[in-house]
Amino acid sequence: MLYSYNWLKWYIPDAPEADKLADIITYHIAEVENVKHSVFDKKEDWILDIKILPNRAHDLLSHLGIARELGSLLNINFVDPTSKYKIPESKPTKLKITIDTEKCRRYMGRIIRGVKVGPSPEWIVKHLESIGQRSINNMVDAANLVMFDCGQPTHVFDLNKTSGELIVREAKNEEELTTLDNKELKLKNYNVVIADSKKALAVAGVKGGKIAEVDNNTKDIILEIANFDPISVRKTAQYLNIFTDARKRFENDLSPELAPHGMRELSALILEMCPGAIFEDIVDVYSQKQEERKLLFNVEKISKILGANIDVKDVTNIFKRYNFFYTEDSGIFTIAVPAMRLDLEIEEDMAEEIGRIMGYDKVKPKIPGISFIPKTDETYAKISWARNQLLSEGYSEVMTYTFCDKGEVEVMQSASDKKFLRTNLSDGLKESLKLNSANVLLLGMDTVKIFEIGTVWCPNEEIHVSYFGDTMPKPEEMKLEDYCKNIPSDVSLSTFHFQPSTRRFAPWSLFPFIVRDIAVWVPEGESEEKLKKILKENATNLLIKEPYIFDSFTKEDRTSYAFRLVFQSYDRTLTDAEINEIMSKITNKIKDKKTNGIGWQVR
Repeated sequence: MLYSYNWLKWYIPDAPEADKLADIITYHIAEVENVKHSVFDKKEDWILDIKILPNRAHDLLSHLGIARELGSLLNINFVDPTSKYKIPESKPTKLKITIDTEKCRRYMGRIIRGVKVGPSPEWIVKHLESIGQRSINNMVDAANLVMFDCGQPTHVFDLNKTSGELIVREAKNEEELTTLDNKELKLKNYNVVIADSKKALAVAGVKGGKIAEVDNNTKDIILEIANFDPISVRKTAQYLNIFTDARKRFENDLSPELAPHGMRELSALILEMCPGAIFEDIVDVYSQKQEERKLLFNVEKISKILGANIDVKDVTNIFKRYNFFYTEDSGIFTIAVPAMRLDLEIEEDMAEEIGRIMGYDKVKPKIPGISFIPKTDETYAKISWARNQLLSEGYSEVMTYTFCDKGEVEVMQSASDKKFLRTNLSDGLKESLKLNSANVLLLGMDTVKIFEIGTVWCPNEEIHVSYFGDTMPKPEEMKLEDYCKNIPSDVSLSTFHFQPSTRRFAPWSLFPFIVRDIAVWVPEGESEEKLKKILKENATNLLIKEPYIFDSFTKEDRTSYAFRLVFQSYDRTLTDAEINEIMSKITNKIKDKKTNGIGWQVR
């Protein structure tokens, strides 16, 4: 929001220079994104663009709100404008207001007769134009000025364009309304409107309607000062794609206690511009009164949160400057939360409040007294022990899918065959063993042994251990606690750390492998290693694992060695022809008497 420095000085005449004030606001209240020097009608001004975050939008999206905050922060004089507003004499009214929805918490209305619509006084025009607002006419300008001054959105209806009472209600589905900027709307039944006995006049908290627009022929008006549910306003404005200054304030929530101030200020402005106007009594329907709130906090806790030593005197000084009503007993404060401070709800909010007022530069950097001795996570330690135990027994770890097509715990928005959480690990291990057994040649194992440690839901969440091998009839499965009953008494979980394997993962090929077996007669006593060396040297780089012997026997004076060779490429599918060529080369090398001596024969 844009703020005029001269406007702020109405309330805090002792404010420091604009640039210094901008720094103070940035360090203690909100970021000042820009300070622009301005000259209007030969009078200097500085426009501050302050980025008010949502947690303070309820009280700082106004010149009065920022000025009040700065007055307390800097402990300088704050000029309360209330006493300066002239209170017009009022007459009995026939205005009737009905609230038919919980989305309106307060609605104040007032009829003023005999107004004269025309240009605004020069000072109002200057104030609005200083913050980038266009002057329209004195009635509309007065409503806008009040909003930017105190933060309370207001609206003005032409009384003679309405019929009967004012009703705050939810819209009828597909109800139509034309806004002041000629936008045709079709409303939904969750939108809230201000209506008369016949039609909708405005979208509550968002935009006024064309039908009761104030123009140069308007003589009698109705002032609207209201408070609406923030969620309702935001949902409606988002649906209608309408962005207004009123919407911005309502959707961040406003205190209903601000409404009387807005009514007083708007009435005084119109009285100043139309001294002959007749004011009727204010109708105030306050259906959902704001509850008085108290907040209790401990100075010791605040000090821990901020990381600084906060003294009771520091806190009492702050409360006196900010006019907070409080009691204190041994460092425990109880405050009456001001109605406008909707952001103060819990003890941590007070820590933030005290910290920003004192200045976070007062918090000295200090390493907290943390014990860096890690606490033992017994569950993780047990998992690590179980994993090491199974690895040492020759098992390999696998991870199977958590979701399945049946179970006791169903998940939402999932594929039809993945709608449940698994109740055991065994089913997944069976499938994993089947797949790994098909590739046993690549694994370099005579047998496949796998395990998994994971979570199951049956229906409560539990951690299980399951292991399975192709020599076992079925998987073994148990709770982690039951498996860890076998932990030796001399093993301390508090000092146990998982020791990772020194083996490193190597990516596998996406192409199929080819297996060839070769059996060779050699003289009795000849080493199998010599034959293995010949196989390795002549099998080329397509041989992806060590040749391993799967059979041997001796007959008469000869020994037969049978080796298995596994060939695979990482970039193509091998053909029988190219593998046969390699096998022919190997066969010729084995038959070569110069290399192997006499008596070697491929079976």
